[in-house]
This record gives sequence, C-alpha cells and structure tokens, in this order.
Amino acid sequence: MKFLIDECLSPALAHLARERGYSESTHVVWLGREGQADWTLARLAIDQDWTFVTKNAYDFRGPAGMPGDSGQYQDVELHAGLVCLNGDPLDRATQLVLFGAVLDALAEDGDPVNQVLEATMLDFGGIKIQRYALPAE
Repeated sequence: MKFLIDECLSPALAHLARERGYSESTHVVWLGREGQADWTLARLAIDQDWTFVTKNAYDFRGPAGMPGDSGQYQDVELHAGLVCLNGDPLDRATQLVLFGAVLDALAEDGDPVNQVLEATMLDFGGIKIQRYALPAE
C-alpha cells in the first residue's frame, strides 16, 4: 500500500507513512502536481493505485450522509482507498495525530480497497475513525 497526500495537507504525513513502512508514499507537491484539479488528482490516485489522503472529504466522497452520491470517487468501481481527515482546526499537529490513528487502524484491519477511512478530531480531544465501503455494497 502507498499513500498520495493531497497538497492541502502537510508533507509530514508522507514522511510519517514512510516511517511506518509505506515507503512509496508521497506528496502531491513532490510529484510536481500542485495546483491540479481534484478530478486530475483523483484519476492519478486511482490509475496508479494510491490510497489518497485529503481533508476535502466532500469533494472526493460526496456528502457525509450519502457517500458516493457525488464527488470524485462517485463512479469509481475499484480504488486503493480514500482517507479523509476532519478537524477544526486541522493544523499540522492535528493532521499527524489523525493520520497516525488511520495508520494504526490499517495495521489492525488491513488495506482499504474500495473503502473510505475518515478520521475526525472530536471536541474533547478524542478521535473517531469511520470505515465504510465506497462504492456502497
């Protein structure tokens, strides 16, 4: 498994993934893909079997209550997974904590083919991890 980190997130996430054994992980900027449209990045991730990591959940999975109803992964039948980090604020430290929790979840439950993992920072400091199929089964 390898991660492609969206440019809206810190490159430190790619470093964390590499430290945790996902040596092919990278950041959009490192590939010279900064400023590209969401649909271009989604196609890149899908075509090259990247698990895409973003904070723009709505843009990629669609509305929270109806994932796959719209968004860049709407009509994708097979993908290596989508990771959405949610929090306000979503500063570098929070991103690292949330992504670390995602990596822990993946170590326990296996790779996320055709799944979304959403990591949300809760108001009281906890983390909620949701894992669901996309497309819905």
